[in-house]
Amino acid sequence: MTAQRTPAGIKLLSVFFGFGAAMCSLTTVMLLFPGSALDSLWKLNPDAHAAFQSLGKLSILLMLIIGAACALASIGLTKPARWGIPLALGILIVNLIGDSLNALLRHDWRTLIGLPMGGAMIAYLLSVRRRVLNQDPENKYE
Repeated sequence: MTAQRTPAGIKLLSVFFGFGAAMCSLTTVMLLFPGSALDSLWKLNPDAHAAFQSLGKLSILLMLIIGAACALASIGLTKPARWGIPLALGILIVNLIGDSLNALLRHDWRTLIGLPMGGAMIAYLLSVRRRVLNQDPENKYE
């Protein structure tokens, strides 16, 4: 098997998921320590703060799960691991479903901005996976 270079788009998506993991970690800390100096960050998205408060302690578990999934996707895309692209695709698909439901059920039309971006990322991951598999069926990006 010949060594393949990691495509630039995969590197960027790895950074994207790493950033997502970092933001989940920050959110988890803010939820665990209300009233801290970090609380002023909730001004950036007061709706999220209210939603997390309504979930109570479940919001911490949710952020831990999402953060771990993002961190694993980042690692899986960087390695490359066999499960990297499928995990990244799964996260993006769940996010698209969530954005669609928010738009339809809550009439939060701002969430629709995520649809073309998420769709583009999904299309890119599928094309990279297909291209790599056609070149080298033993490649880790399957």
